[in-house]
Parts: sequence; C-alpha cells; structure tokens
Amino acid sequence: MSFTLQGISVSSGIAIGHAHLLSHTSLEVAHYMLPKQFIGGEIARFDAALLATRTEFASLRSNRPTYAAAEFDAFLELHQMILDDPLLSVAPRDMIAKEHCNAEWALKTQTKTLVAQFNEFEDDYLRERQTDVTQVAERLLKKLLGQPGHQPHPARHDVETILVAQDLSPADLIQFKPHQYAAFVTDAGGATSHTAIVARSLSTPCVVGLHHARELIREDDVLILDGEQGVLIVNPDKAILAEYKLRQSAWELERKKLKRLRTARANTLDGSIVELHANIEKPEDVAEVKENGATGIGLFRSEFLFLNREELPDEEEQFEAYRAVAEGMDGQPVTIRTFDLGADKQIKGAERVSNNPALGLRAIRYCLAEPQLFRAQLRALLRATHYGNIKILIPMLSSVSELNQTLEFIAATMQSLDGEGIPYNREVKLGGMVEIPAAALSIEVFAKKLDFLSIGTNDLIQYTLAIDRTDEEVAHLYDPLHPAVLHLLSHVISAANKLGVPVSVCGEMAGELSYTRLLLGLGLRQFSMYSAQVPSVKQRVLTTNLPELAALTQKILRADDPLKIRELLGRLNA
Repeated sequence: MSFTLQGISVSSGIAIGHAHLLSHTSLEVAHYMLPKQFIGGEIARFDAALLATRTEFASLRSNRPTYAAAEFDAFLELHQMILDDPLLSVAPRDMIAKEHCNAEWALKTQTKTLVAQFNEFEDDYLRERQTDVTQVAERLLKKLLGQPGHQPHPARHDVETILVAQDLSPADLIQFKPHQYAAFVTDAGGATSHTAIVARSLSTPCVVGLHHARELIREDDVLILDGEQGVLIVNPDKAILAEYKLRQSAWELERKKLKRLRTARANTLDGSIVELHANIEKPEDVAEVKENGATGIGLFRSEFLFLNREELPDEEEQFEAYRAVAEGMDGQPVTIRTFDLGADKQIKGAERVSNNPALGLRAIRYCLAEPQLFRAQLRALLRATHYGNIKILIPMLSSVSELNQTLEFIAATMQSLDGEGIPYNREVKLGGMVEIPAAALSIEVFAKKLDFLSIGTNDLIQYTLAIDRTDEEVAHLYDPLHPAVLHLLSHVISAANKLGVPVSVCGEMAGELSYTRLLLGLGLRQFSMYSAQVPSVKQRVLTTNLPELAALTQKILRADDPLKIRELLGRLNA
C-alpha cells in the first residue's frame, strides 16, 4: 500500500531507497524484586553498564570524524555530563540496595525524576534537555539489557538504504554517516533540534517530526524522501517513482554544476562584490573550505580546542593551531573567535551550574572572569598573526565596559610580547559579535571602537524572541523573519555600512538559501556559513540583481503580518 507522510525538512535533497528500521529501546521495563544475596551482583551489573556507556562516549570523542558538525563536541559533552549526574550514576545503585529492585527499574525511576527536574526549569534551553536525558538513559538501558547499540544495516550494494528511527541523537547520526545511508527519517525532532543541526551539516537528506513513520513503515519498504518539501512517500507506484528518479537526477546534476563555481567570484549581476566565507572549528577544516570555494574563514570557533579533553590546550598548542589555519588559507582572511565557553560548552573539571546558562557566565564574560586562560589565548592569537591574515573576534559583547576591558587585555598582551621580542601584527583587526539585542541597539558605539562586526543570528534571534530554538515545544516560535529580528538586522547592517565598518552574518541565516537575497537587500555583502553551503549560496548571488531587491526588501521591513512577509520573501526569491 502506498501512502505519504508529511514531516519537517531539515536537510534538502532527494533520496530513493529501501527502509531500514532502527530498533528503539523504550524505558518501559519490567519491575521485579531480588533476593538479598543478588543485590551486590545487580549493582555490579549496573556499574558495568555505566562503564560501558562512558567508554562509548570516550571512543566517540577520541575518534571524532572530520565530517562532524561544529556543535557535535558540545552535544557529546552534554550527554557525558548527563550520564555523570548523580541521579543517573549514583541514585540507581542506592535504590537497588535499598529497595532490592532490578537495575532497569531503578534507572527508569531515576530518569523520570531527572526529566521532571529539567521540565521544571523556566529556562527554555534547560527544559529542552529532557530529550537529551532520555537519549542518554536509553543508551545506558541498552547496555543493561545486553542489547547492542544502534547497528548499521548490513551492507547492500544493489540498493540505497534510508534509516527510519523513532529518534536519533547527534552521536547516532555521526556513527551512521560512514555507512552511506541515503537519508535519515525520524518520528521525533524539529527543524532546530540538535539532531537537525548535525544532519544539516552532514549534507544528508533528512526529514524529522513524522510522528508515526517507525510504526507504519515495514523493513525494506521502498521510500522516497523529498528533503525540500519534508515529504516521505512509502511504496510509491511506478509513475511517482519514475518522476522522482528524474527529480533526483536533476538534483544531482545541479550539485555537480555547483562544484564548477568553486573558482568563480561571487559577484551579483550588477557587478557588486560579495564575500562568501566559511565557519570552521578545527585546522583540518581548511581543506573543505578551499574545496568549496570560500574566500576566507569568517568564524573559527576556537572553543572546540578546549572541549572533550582532560588537560586544556596551552599557549603553544593554540598558537600552532591558529598558525596552521592562517598558513593554510594562503593570505586569505581568517577570523578567529575567542573561546565561547559556558552554557552548553563546559571545560571538563570546571563545570558551572546555572539556572539560566545561556544568560550566565559565557563567551567574553567567561574570558574576563578567567584572565589566565584569556591571556594565554590572546598571546597565541597575536603570535599567529605574524603568519597570515588573522582577525580576532570577541563573542557576546553587551556593554562598552566589556569591550574596554578586552582592549586593555589585548594592549597588555601586546606589551608583554614586545618585551619578549616576539613578532606579531600590530595592526591586527579586532571585531565584535552582535548576538545580544543590547549590542544591536547601541551598535554605533561598538562600531566606532571596532574594526569589523559579525552578526550571530542564532543567538540574536533567541535572545530577541526569548526562545530556545532547540526546545521542540517552542521551536515553532523561533522565527528569523519576525519583524523585530529583521529590524535589528537592518539597523546593524545599515549603521555599519554608514560608518564604513565591515559587517558579516555568521549564523545559520547566512547559509540558508531563502534568506540570501533578503540579506543582500538589507545591505549585507559578507556571509559566513558551513563550507558545504557556499556553492549554492554563490549561485544565488550570481543570479541576483541588487537594484531589483530594494523595493521588495523595504516592503518586507514595513510588513508586520507573518504570512505577508513570507509572501514577499517568495517574490524576492522568484
């Protein structure tokens, strides 16, 4: 029987293949009592499962694949922290000893308690982490039940395979990537969930939020996944299958054409120059940046050098990493952000508990609170400027006092290097990230003190709308086209252009094709995105005539009806 399911598209493309159903471990487990003489063995069984899960996470960290998304390390660190929470790692042991129950029941009980605690948080980000708690608990439960972890489908060379699951964690996606699944399908998840972010970075077609796909689809059913429309067609008839094979061929041909644009300049039809840069998190990413034709690195997330390790990188290790990127880019600009630690990116052994981590000690606030760490990074960054076109970017600025303190740190670091006779670029450019509405509204003050600006749309949207985009309960309210967001973007870009200060967008809006012309119409001329997104955005730029955007862009800014805004955006992209 043929039928169609509608979900949420998180990664475009068309895939045709046979279904592989991923087994799902439910937390619905048996409850039984144990004789006293078996309690020690039951606790030992729980400890063994806990150790096996920790070992699995350690293996994922140490064997982090090059194709993993920038956020993957932070997601994995979060899952490790959840596993180490006493309610999952200690309380079940105590419950087994006290109540003489089986380990599975103790784990389930304590998981419910931990989920309930997360659900009570007022902060959207923390409340959404209940999904991560469940994912970690299910990994541990699999170990207790003696079940293998999620296993890839046995290799088949004659057909493509589409993975169908109730849910997939970011770690699952990374583990499955090498097995060349044509696409991923999940019942759970939203467009802005952690899983969606990783799927998008893998450039693999993916549809989430299908709700009942895992129940309705049978193993080896023929599937068509339309990543553009968020549609999954099960057991299509011959006519539909033939039509989608043509669409798939056209899509693959288009991808090949895009690769030919690698060396082309990203100029609009009217001759305006647009710079397309890439976001990276490790030196090895430089090869992909070049392969996709980016003309620079707009965001090097330096905090990923600090995560998932026992000892922090010292000045020398950081210097070598920054120098490698600068030299690898052959004189093209490399913007390195000082570490954005805090919130969900915690240094091992220095974790902080906060009721509202996204609003707490993170980014530049963390840097200024940890002067020894900050000075070591600034020394490494300044030393590396001698070897390439490095610019330094300060994250999450909210007040001029923070900027002044940062400038004092940099001046003192330069003085220290001068005293040691260490060469560096004295004219190094310093920029600030606009991620907080306070910074956007007072942008003229920051622009006068900085050499360039970079708009982090991910956080700017969240802080403007008070919405955590990873929280499925409110994710539908996360709207880059909200009038308030558009007015802030327009204000920052316009003010920067008037003052002659270069401005870029390095958040996900920069790589989203439907927003390219809108941002161009607002006056943006520099974008930074995942390397894989550069070719398609470049093609959109090459087919854009800037004078034709002005009228529609202004209409969008004047509109306050969401439907009207999207209608105008559709006309802008026609």
